[in-house]
Amino acid sequence: MTYVVSESCIKCKFTDCVDVCPVDCFREGPNFLVIDPDECIDCTLCVAECPANAIYAEDDLPEEQRHFTALNAELSKLWGPIVEKKDPPGDADEWLNVKDKLHLLER
Repeated sequence: MTYVVSESCIKCKFTDCVDVCPVDCFREGPNFLVIDPDECIDCTLCVAECPANAIYAEDDLPEEQRHFTALNAELSKLWGPIVEKKDPPGDADEWLNVKDKLHLLER
C-alpha cells in the first residue's frame, strides 16, 4: 500500500508534508503535489501534516478519489522531487474547501 495525494491539494499545495517525509517521495507540479508510489514507505507521517487533509492511504481513498492513485503514479514520473517546505500559493486558503478541482490541475 502507498499513500496518495488527492484532489484537495490542487491549488492549495501546502508543503508541510514534505518536511516530515523520510524518503523524499513527494513530487512537485505547478499547483499540486503527488507521492511517488515506488518511493513511499507507508510511514504515515505526512497525513497529519497536511492542512488540506489531502493525503490518504491508498485503501482509504474515498471512492470518488480513487483515480488519484493512478494520477499520482503517472505524474510522479514526470515531476521532480520536492524536499523542502515552501510557502503555499498566496491564495491557497481560498481554495482549501473548494470541491471538484481536478479540471484546475496543471500538468
